[in-house]
This record gives sequence, C-alpha cells and structure tokens, in this order.
Amino acid sequence: MERRRKILVVDDDEPTRQMYANLFKEADFQVIEAVDGLEGLEKASREIPDAIFTGIIMPRMDGFTMIESLKKNIPTSNIPVIISSHMGREEDRQKANVLGAKDFIIRDFTTPKKVLEKVKALFVEGKEYRLEIDTSSMDAQKLAQDLGINNSFQCMECDEKLIFKVFSGNKKDRGMEAQLICPSCGWQAK
Repeated sequence: MERRRKILVVDDDEPTRQMYANLFKEADFQVIEAVDGLEGLEKASREIPDAIFTGIIMPRMDGFTMIESLKKNIPTSNIPVIISSHMGREEDRQKANVLGAKDFIIRDFTTPKKVLEKVKALFVEGKEYRLEIDTSSMDAQKLAQDLGINNSFQCMECDEKLIFKVFSGNKKDRGMEAQLICPSCGWQAK
C-alpha cells in the first residue's frame, strides 16, 4: 500500500486555506495547515511534508522568505513548493522561479482542479533538467528568430545566458516539455 502524501498549505486567508486543505484532503493527501510563513517554516521543519502550497503576502513572514529559509535547512531544502498569487505580478513570478518554486499559479485564473493536477504532477516519474544552448548548432538561430529573442540567447532583463528547463514525462510515453528561462532573474520566454 502506498503511503499518503503530506502537503503543507500556508495562507493567512482562512477561507482560501480551508478551500485548498479540503481539496487536498478529498484527494487523499494528509494536510498540514499554517497561517503564515513563520508557522509554515516551523511545521515544515518538524513534519517534512512532501510538498508545500503557499501564498505570498502574509503577516510575520511572507511566502518568499519562508522558501528562502527552507532552502537553508538540509531536511527541507528539496521540498517542492507551489506558490499561489492573488496578483500574478511578473516580478513575483520571476522571484518564485529564482527561488526554485516548482510552479506559480494565479489564484483567479487557476481552478482548484488544475491546482490539484499541478500538485499531483510533483509526484509523477518525470524529472526536471536544465540544459545549456549551443547558439551555433542546428536550428538555434531559427529558434531565436521564431521566439523573438536575440540570437545570442541572452536574457532580455539581465543579459545572462538563457537555458532550457526540460521536464520529462514518464518512461512509458517518453514525452517532454521545454521552457526557455533565465537561471539568474527567472525571465521566461512567452
């Protein structure tokens, strides 16, 4: 029998926290709740959840500071985090990427069903890889032109060299997804 996955839901808005806690409980997750980043950090350190679903703006400690603190602690440093944002600001998306968040959802544009799919996807066989781009190989220049970026694959925000973040599917279907990102500032090709 497979053990139940444990998820920590961190949000200071009680109705929102309860909605997601109930969503995960109905999907057979063991749910831990925290009202802000400070309580989330304490519970994550004690409980070592399989995943964390957190808001950003909260009293005492925000979601970003909580993630930074989790990364400094070896037992919690690799817990996958999905950030939920009310506002969906691009600078928040970039910061989430730089901090290593697995996903960034905008609450009003992401259904609870989609959130559940994203959380469940954290536990599938697939893995994430980061690959450098050889700007002189094969169709690299054509790709840059089609994406509307400079042909040296430099970030439009900070001038760092862009990379591909590649997600592999399960071994059976061998599917992959790729995203062009800046490893420094979190910029992503749209």
